[in-house]
Amino acid sequence: MALTSKQKEKVTKEVKRHEKDNGSPEYQIALFSEKIKKLTTHLKKNKKDFHSRRGLLKMVAKRKKLMSYLKKTNEKAYKVIIKKLKLKG
Repeated sequence: MALTSKQKEKVTKEVKRHEKDNGSPEYQIALFSEKIKKLTTHLKKNKKDFHSRRGLLKMVAKRKKLMSYLKKTNEKAYKVIIKKLKLKG
């Protein structure tokens, strides 16, 4: 279920603040979004996997908290990340 380093690089290439960035809210939101997509497809096939469903809900909540933090601190970056990742704002 985990993302490979190539998948992480592909997803976060556009949102990184600098080359060694791995902790900015934009980076984390991009990673969570990709993990959520992957888990969603898994749960469509495995409807009774309640443990993964719980993990998915925790990831969605964490991404939501990061997005609200980003909106409070840097609204311009918030709008950019929403457009790049095609999320609802």
